[in-house]
Amino acid sequence: MGRDTVRAAVAWALRDGPADRLRLRMTLWGTNMPIINRIAEFQTDMTAWRRDIHAHPETAFEEQRTSDIVAHTLQEMGIEVHRGLAGTGVVGTVHGNRQDQGRAIGLRADMDALNLQEKNTFDHRSVHAGKMHACGHDGH
Repeated sequence: MGRDTVRAAVAWALRDGPADRLRLRMTLWGTNMPIINRIAEFQTDMTAWRRDIHAHPETAFEEQRTSDIVAHTLQEMGIEVHRGLAGTGVVGTVHGNRQDQGRAIGLRADMDALNLQEKNTFDHRSVHAGKMHACGHDGH
């Protein structure tokens, strides 16, 4: 999709209304469909992943279980995975269709918890005394 086509599609979406009307097509994991619908298909999975990671907090440089989950999930999606950065770091590399362009987008997410006692009572509260995800890392 050319730059002018993307600009025109974004302008159309912004002019005509909310994101549910957005019809930009994007290839994700080999399927050409509206990106909003593709993301929506993962809502149940994403909620389960977030709740599982929230319930099993690991503090800085101890995130073995969490990094295993992230790496495994990325690999299941066909994303190239590099591990071991700073010990528990995970990098997923998504190659675009125009690798010769020298462009890239980086997304960053923290996985570590804090040394705090969780007082929440929901089902996915921390199972580890004195550790919890309290700074929003598992929500962005």
